[in-house]
Amino acid sequence: MARNEAFVEVPPQAVWAVLADPECYGDWVVGSRRIRGWDPGWPDAGTRFHHEVGTGPLVVRDHTESLEAVPDRRLRLRARARPIGTAFVTVELRPQDGGTHVTLIEDPADPLTKLATLPWWWAAVRMRNKESIRRLCDLARKKAAVAPAS
Repeated sequence: MARNEAFVEVPPQAVWAVLADPECYGDWVVGSRRIRGWDPGWPDAGTRFHHEVGTGPLVVRDHTESLEAVPDRRLRLRARARPIGTAFVTVELRPQDGGTHVTLIEDPADPLTKLATLPWWWAAVRMRNKESIRRLCDLARKKAAVAPAS
């Protein structure tokens, strides 16, 4: 399991706005090359977006599916990059001190991925997710800065 946490000085709605925009995943998820398309209604449970992950000539085309979407609070995903593996990814948002405490948790989503991942793998995933959560927070700040006042 990989768990990363961060604080961002914007409300949960601003972070959720990034999570609810499938085009943003290519910008904040480290390793994602581009988003190829998405289902209407994203991030409702059961909807998907289709992506490319990898670097150089090693590119995998697959999809990520929303398992649970609680606006401004939690998004649970099943991310696929087969044959590399699959993961359950949970992003939790909690209001804190006028901003948002963001928690990003990643777990293997199938027995083969669980067997194939060693402790060093999860250390690398934590490092990758540290950068991903930083990018997510940066995008949330930018969205909050351009959002009309309520």
